[in-house]
Amino acid sequence: MMGTNVKSIEKTPKSHIIHSVIGIGIMLLFRYLPISLPEVTPVGMEVIGIFIGTLYMWTVSDILWGSLISAFFIAISNYAPMNQVLNEYFGSPVFVQLFFLMIVIQCLVEKKITAYIGRFFLTRKMNSGRPWVFTTVLLSGVLLMSAFIIAFAPIFLMWPVLYGIFEDVGFTKKDKYPKILLILVVVTAIIGFPIPPFMNNGLALLSSYRNIAGDPTLINDAAYFAFGLIIGFIMLFVLVLFTKFIIRPDVTKLKAFDVKSLKKSPLPPMDLSQKITAVTFVILIAGMLIPSIIPNVPGMAFLKANSTGLALGATAILVGIRIHDKPVLNMKSIMSGLNWNTLLLCATAILIGGVLTSDATGVKAFLNYILVPLFQNMNVIAFTIFILLVAVVLTNICNSLVIGMILLPVIYTYCTAAGVNAAPIVTCVIIFVLGSACTTPAASPFAAIMHGNKEWLTQKEIYKYTLCYVVLETIIMLAIGIPLANMIVK
Repeated sequence: MMGTNVKSIEKTPKSHIIHSVIGIGIMLLFRYLPISLPEVTPVGMEVIGIFIGTLYMWTVSDILWGSLISAFFIAISNYAPMNQVLNEYFGSPVFVQLFFLMIVIQCLVEKKITAYIGRFFLTRKMNSGRPWVFTTVLLSGVLLMSAFIIAFAPIFLMWPVLYGIFEDVGFTKKDKYPKILLILVVVTAIIGFPIPPFMNNGLALLSSYRNIAGDPTLINDAAYFAFGLIIGFIMLFVLVLFTKFIIRPDVTKLKAFDVKSLKKSPLPPMDLSQKITAVTFVILIAGMLIPSIIPNVPGMAFLKANSTGLALGATAILVGIRIHDKPVLNMKSIMSGLNWNTLLLCATAILIGGVLTSDATGVKAFLNYILVPLFQNMNVIAFTIFILLVAVVLTNICNSLVIGMILLPVIYTYCTAAGVNAAPIVTCVIIFVLGSACTTPAASPFAAIMHGNKEWLTQKEIYKYTLCYVVLETIIMLAIGIPLANMIVK
């Protein structure tokens, strides 16, 4: 037994051990540094150390390991008794909502419903012989799948299909258009990733800000979703136009593409189990969004008050319905495919956000002390532009969720001191900090997947095109996004 353990340790990469030691060292020892931060309590110094160590481990080490050890150190800190911390961690309604929503989404993936969605967008007649219509329709499908399901799905679904199309029409791995389209699939998936306010990192950052502000109803979900979807499609269309008229790849070979070639191997008709899963998911999403759109309709107040449990209800329904004596949702199979990294990262982000800005730490008072003089002469538009520019630079260097967590307390401090509505600024920053993280592998897991496709893409090509696209996204967010958010998000 001992020999096996020693071998396992020997196989552990040295970099992981080094980063783990550094991260844990920061968590444990930061509080003892001979520095004094105005207004910050001893508990605050302890929590700040855990926060910094967590950010370090999320950026350079294993995300799951960093999330778990961070939650453990908060649980044994002087912030609160362990039972209270564990209740905040796993008993949070947001965590429960996200957990069961991910189960339903994993059921969609497992039943290959995403393949039917992808095939729908690829086989539209208007795609035949029209390269840029094909590109736009394809990327629209990527954006919607990323927003309503998960950003990994369109990448893993569309790339293999595109490889076959490239081969059929005569594109090679040296041609410019295939490379750009593969990059655009990832960039578009990243743009769609933060759009839903009820899942993934968008939910984590929204919940974190609501904890900081002490208002669980802050920022209307439907308004946030509408803004994200509108600005997402604006970015998509501008990126396609930029690619067509500025980059100008040769798409002549794609004019020979006929959607009938894909219909030669049609997917089988959806079975009853797939149909039930798809309908349940549509009803679930509608139930989470509609109360924010038409709040005065009878029954909407009840639905809104219980929205965090709707995914639990959907899971129960799919487990309870049996076809040929088997549940529609096989919990054992689903749990093995669940993305635990994402789930626990979001849970830890929400926990740390609430703990860090609690009155017991003095961090909010410290930020007021430092930032109010800095921003007191800055109007709200100037501040929003400043914070978005900081966000786009940092999010393409470090993990996007980490940067979002750092910026949210800054936004809260400014908006509280200036007496301005934080909702439009928070919405812009969350959508942008998560949706523009595409240049370096450290920016997001989706960017890392793109950098890993060495068969089709080189590092130079990825940096060249993604930097162009990020600059365009920044211009769009500053010129269109800020006024649009102020119109939609109240």
